Amino acid sequence: MKGMEININCDLGEKSELHSIENDPELLKIVNSASIACGYHAGDEETMHSTIKISKQNGVSIGAHPSFKDLENFGRRRINLSEKEIINLIIDQYNILQNIASQHEERVSHIKPHGALNNMACEDIELAEILAKTIKSISKDLIYLVPTGSKMEIAAKKFDMKIACEIFADRNYEDDGNLVSRSKKEALITNPEIAKKHVLEMVKNQAINCLSGKKIPCEIDSVCIHGDNQNSLKTAKVIKQNLMNNDLMLKPLNKLGKFN
Repeated sequence: MKGMEININCDLGEKSELHSIENDPELLKIVNSASIACGYHAGDEETMHSTIKISKQNGVSIGAHPSFKDLENFGRRRINLSEKEIINLIIDQYNILQNIASQHEERVSHIKPHGALNNMACEDIELAEILAKTIKSISKDLIYLVPTGSKMEIAAKKFDMKIACEIFADRNYEDDGNLVSRSKKEALITNPEIAKKHVLEMVKNQAINCLSGKKIPCEIDSVCIHGDNQNSLKTAKVIKQNLMNNDLMLKPLNKLGKFN
């Protein structure tokens, strides 16, 4: 495992009535890549500007975190849209963030769908293909950050995209490789020590740890830490330290060897 590269990413700039961004500046000192809310499920121009500015100061690569237009439910409500509506949803949010990024002489280098949109695409190959096709049409150089083993990964491979596969540090998995629903009490891992072991084991074995004990072999390029967990800061710190202690090289997504 010595010399193996790994990325830590976090969903940031998600200011809303349901979520505080007070931890964001500290998280940006820990993570390697930030997926930034584009105003549709959370965030606004001010949060996009400040998140990009702090990311740049810390050498953190930036990505768009597009969602359904659903501020009141933080993008977690499933909405059925036409193909054209999905395409516009992704392109509009990428453009919003890239226009702000260019004011800081930065580029959006990855895209990671958020919430219900992401969950639906993990289960629905048709939706996954629409997302993949749309993101590739924006730029073939964009890195597509997808949950490992999902239909999103399958679709991205079909379109020969730059794919980074992620696991979740603070979420449990079902036997089919999908996340345990947030409606279940065991969905979240809130203890940083448990999250630390969970992540290292998955990265070392290149396999998902399911709640049942089952292991599913997969590719892992990135570890996602959610910024809206009450222990997210502590979790991020111990996971980063543990990965470094085990000789893993932490890099922004756009600096990973597989893309260069």
